[in-house]
Amino acid sequence: MVKRELYLKEIRPFYESEMVKVITGIRRCGKSTLLRQIIDEVRDAQVPEERILYLNFEDYKFKAYCEPGAFYEYVESKLTRQEKYYLFFDEIQNVDEFELVVNSFRATHDVSIFITGSNSRLLSGELATHLSGRTVSFRILPFNFKEFCQFHEDRSDYDQLLAEYMKWGGFPLVCKEKEERSKEILLSNIYDSVVLKDIVMRNKVTSPQALERVLDYLVGNSSVTVSGNKISEAISDKHQKVSAPTVYDYIKYVEEACICDKIPRYDIRGKKQLAFEEKVYVCDLGFFYLKKNRVKDEYNYIVETICYNELVTRGYKVYVGKTYRGEVDFIAQRGQEKIYVQAAYYLTDESAVEREFGAYRVIEDNYPKYVVSMDKVPLSRDGIIHKNLIDFLLER
Repeated sequence: MVKRELYLKEIRPFYESEMVKVITGIRRCGKSTLLRQIIDEVRDAQVPEERILYLNFEDYKFKAYCEPGAFYEYVESKLTRQEKYYLFFDEIQNVDEFELVVNSFRATHDVSIFITGSNSRLLSGELATHLSGRTVSFRILPFNFKEFCQFHEDRSDYDQLLAEYMKWGGFPLVCKEKEERSKEILLSNIYDSVVLKDIVMRNKVTSPQALERVLDYLVGNSSVTVSGNKISEAISDKHQKVSAPTVYDYIKYVEEACICDKIPRYDIRGKKQLAFEEKVYVCDLGFFYLKKNRVKDEYNYIVETICYNELVTRGYKVYVGKTYRGEVDFIAQRGQEKIYVQAAYYLTDESAVEREFGAYRVIEDNYPKYVVSMDKVPLSRDGIIHKNLIDFLLER
């Protein structure tokens, strides 16, 4: 089992906190495994078993407790001592009015509560209303490349591992499979499950076919600038017209299901966020492989998507940088730290080198600037650091 240390080190300081720990991420990305790793660490701190309670609301055994009254009564029956309890509720979005029940436990008992969900709306909607200021959130993604290599700990052929990761992504279930056909079947099942359970059913989508067209477009065009009008034109035909407002609704549902991120542009000179020409990045390259519709420059988009997801996994808030001469792929901020990243497949000639390094010429600040590519020959120049993609992903 891969220890999700990147996330654990962020969550550990809150193990004893009364803040509700909210862990979100796409289905099958490893949230339940992470929760079990937290439980193991709580046990290692000599907390008795009777003060640890775990409920997985996708397990039929707990189906009766998806009703809020039954959920409340069951947990209350376990909180019998005047001591601290540790409560773990997995896939809690399956419980009606769960936020009222969770808030009641928090308000009336000495508890540390951890909840997971496959929809980011847990934070912006239900929980925000009743637990305003009392939650701390953590976004989980499928394995990044470093974790992917840890999963394949018996191998050290990083070039081949990267090729596999670029194609099949980092869903733990997919990583376990040896045969490519099995990987593809699993990826398709995860994709379909997310679409059905976390988008169609949750949002009562009346036209699943239109939603699927929008989603396939977004996933297959990872790292490309999107707009509702552009997508509407691309996917509408004589049989079905999908309006731009409908497209925007579907994009919101896709974001909430943690399939794709839509990231804004940031005007570097004006130091302000821009409300147009956003880019979309898929959370896992396996989905891109399933739905891709490009051949030309495909690997440039793959490298850009890998770098975006890596920055998010490391806890950065990411923007696309806008300059008066063009753009920088990523501005990444984490607290007071700020870095710039340009991502490319290979810098095949001097014009490619000029394109990637020249993007920084109009940026006058002194924050670290990186160009990440597959090239193994060091190309750093003018204070701009060149990183081979594998070295960047493995933090070497």
